[in-house]
Amino acid sequence: MPASALLAHDLVRTLGTRRVLDGVSLTAAPGHRIGLIGENGTGKTTLLRLLAGADEPDAGTVVRPANLGILHQEVPFAPDATVTDVLDDALREARDDLAALDRLSAALAAAPTDELLAEYGERLDRAQETDAWDADRRAEIVLAGLDLAEIALDRSLGTLSGGQRGRLALAALLIRRPTALLLDEPTNHLDDGAAAFLEEQLRALPGVVVLASHDRAFLDAVCTDLIDLDPAVDGPTRYGGNYTAYQEQKRAERERWQRRYEEEQDELAALRRAVAVTAHRVAPGRPRRDNEKMGYDYKGGRVQSQISRRVRNAARRLEELEQTQVRKPPEPLRFQAGAVASTAAADGFLVALRDIRVPGRLALDHLDLPVTDRLLVTGPNGSGKSTLLAVLAGRLAATGQVHRRRGLNVGLLTQDTTFERPDRTAHQIYERAVGVERADLVPLASLGLVAPRDLGRPVGQLSVGQRRRLALAMLVADPPQLLLLDEPTNHLSPRLCDELEEALGTGPGAVVVASHDRWLRARWPGRQLHLSGGLLVEERQRDRGEQR
Repeated sequence: MPASALLAHDLVRTLGTRRVLDGVSLTAAPGHRIGLIGENGTGKTTLLRLLAGADEPDAGTVVRPANLGILHQEVPFAPDATVTDVLDDALREARDDLAALDRLSAALAAAPTDELLAEYGERLDRAQETDAWDADRRAEIVLAGLDLAEIALDRSLGTLSGGQRGRLALAALLIRRPTALLLDEPTNHLDDGAAAFLEEQLRALPGVVVLASHDRAFLDAVCTDLIDLDPAVDGPTRYGGNYTAYQEQKRAERERWQRRYEEEQDELAALRRAVAVTAHRVAPGRPRRDNEKMGYDYKGGRVQSQISRRVRNAARRLEELEQTQVRKPPEPLRFQAGAVASTAAADGFLVALRDIRVPGRLALDHLDLPVTDRLLVTGPNGSGKSTLLAVLAGRLAATGQVHRRRGLNVGLLTQDTTFERPDRTAHQIYERAVGVERADLVPLASLGLVAPRDLGRPVGQLSVGQRRRLALAMLVADPPQLLLLDEPTNHLSPRLCDELEEALGTGPGAVVVASHDRWLRARWPGRQLHLSGGLLVEERQRDRGEQR
């Protein structure tokens, strides 16, 4: 492997009492852009820190290029440092290389030596690798592409928003162009245009990129390989290609798994019959004829021996297969058939809004929600998406007319979920919400939204993402007639996002989703409303024949 490759071998890392990484290996050659995916807690950030040298493994080794950059969640500068300070630091290596080339050129012209030639060659290679001659122009392009061009260069970092500081940290890395680039959720704080700009920049890099992301559109546009860190028998699995290719491979993998499971179950059933009945017959599959009965006693010893051998062989194979059989593939996330959701009439509206006004937040003249509606609400932050969902749920007062079907059952997933009794465990809250009978029918652990280790933890100790997943689990297990979801793919792994989207298409009742998720938005099969400044600026219905 070239010196610019990034290599990790058998990495082990334990945090507290939990082994986060267990024998993870990774090979990343220049030109490869590797995406790390998996559930929260599977070790994506931990692996990036080990690759960067920001943390040390308990076992295993990492070989990394000397020129490596990692995206920090905050710019590693003091609050009183300025934007200029950050840019000067990002440009320092390029400027040093160009200054050194000028100095070495002059020295070579005066008195050439082998040592000077070697040093000049090294500097020239590095300057070409980082495109040092274009660094200042690149800085201007990157600042514009990440919506930072309007920020005064003398602004101190302490006066910037968290999103601006995060984008500035990303800009510094793109300007610097290290040989290996490590990124943790790089599309956080990026709008559609900035995300597309970042994708273009990363595809143009000649070096190594390793990134952790939940953004499926980003993974699809950038990655040449994906590593799934979700627990598997053979450890993390590497998939060639982008996210679309990963989906196809995962579908084929699950079909093979399901087929093997069904074939083994058929074989198990046949073996159990053989051991219990079939193997004890003289001629399996048919009755003995009269002429066979006459000679049966004469041949009895041989026949009994054959029967015993068949029984032993069948019993041995049965025991072996019962011990090694593949487990049943987990069921994908699906909304259960709730009694409430199924009572809705097949026509009419669940909710009708007229002349709705929430001062400074929302102004909507007209909105009807049919019984089986699928509505996606889009728009920038502060455009009124969450406000609209709160009005539909009856949790926020508004002027105007709100007509709801009598007895309408509404469920709302908010962005910040809290529970009245933080001392109760996730399992206890789930059981109280859906009822003991349904909790037994649809166990919380079976939904794949709450990790088994978190079932017995008080919800007050869970993260925001874990609490949201618990709230979503309650809606999945006992869905309402009207389901309102605010940024539902936040805090979900890409696999669960895929499953949730598919479930929304066939779930009971009406569904209204507010989302920034580019992948979800590009494939939404129903109506779309786009809000800006609390106003409806566009309404769209996807055509039935439109490509997804």
